Amino acid sequence: MKRTFLFLLAGTLLTSACNTDKTTEVGAEGMNAAATEAAANPTVDNPNVTNETEVPNPNAPVMTFAESDHDFGDIQPGSVVKHTFTFTNTGKTPLLIGNATASCGCTTPNWTKEPIAPGATGTIDVQFDSHGKSGMQNKQISVQANTTPSTTVIAIKANILPDGAQGPVRQ
Repeated sequence: MKRTFLFLLAGTLLTSACNTDKTTEVGAEGMNAAATEAAANPTVDNPNVTNETEVPNPNAPVMTFAESDHDFGDIQPGSVVKHTFTFTNTGKTPLLIGNATASCGCTTPNWTKEPIAPGATGTIDVQFDSHGKSGMQNKQISVQANTTPSTTVIAIKANILPDGAQGPVRQ
């Protein structure tokens, strides 16, 4: 008896869940009303999104680095090293850096906050703390600015020598 009741209950739920007549649930417009409305409204032109046919802004600022990567070479464990990257705005309008982020918390960038006029130079100071690190280290700094493309990547690397406290290094 219980089995028959469960089969009837399951059958009733399945058939009511498969109702294909949606006009009564969503109204006379049907299920595609939102799609029809979206097609009627034009797309907003977003200047931050480009496609294959768009030409880059010829007046945009251009960030040209004297060097895009720096090698600190061999450094002692626990040392903190710094390097200043210098760049020139070779574009036609003022350059403004919005943010600079490092790929690791051990690397800290600090950059010129004021707009850099065309032909002027700016700097990005990068500090690397080797505490808790060993061996070869490669870190990237992503610089977001009002340039095209909007992100430029610079990099640092260092080889952290073995700590002598662990005994002689085997050759």
